[in-house]
Amino acid sequence: MIQIFTTGGTIDKVYFDALSEYQVGPTAVADILRENNVQCDHRVTQLMRKDSLELTDEDRAAIREAIHTSDATRILITHGTDTMVDTARTLGGIAGKTIVLTGALQPATLKHSDAEFNIGFALAAAQALPDGVYVAMNGQIFDPATARKDRKAGKFVDEVS
Repeated sequence: MIQIFTTGGTIDKVYFDALSEYQVGPTAVADILRENNVQCDHRVTQLMRKDSLELTDEDRAAIREAIHTSDATRILITHGTDTMVDTARTLGGIAGKTIVLTGALQPATLKHSDAEFNIGFALAAAQALPDGVYVAMNGQIFDPATARKDRKAGKFVDEVS
């Protein structure tokens, strides 16, 4: 069983025409998994609907508590990319679980989004990686201790490389 926790972020942003802007909407994860015929045993729980820049220490504590109390040992978290590494770092030390965070640089509702690939990639990573906390973005696995988002390049990088 893979427990998927959603927290919001760009992956779940939808365009609100009346406001001429994007806002975090309902999670896209369940639809993506269904539309792509994902067969592994999973459950999706929406923890919050926030842009990652709005996440607080209390939100991160709630994410940690949800993981800690989950009976699943394989955890996938969808998260906004701006503070994904910060959240991943706060999840260190949770024993006996593989925790993978992913997100998207473009909303899942857009045709050219990286959301579907990233979710599939992170789902596979959560099943294959040993216990620990990881960031899975655009075909790469990162250690949160050395990863950062390079906003200018539009990708995640490893500070050690």
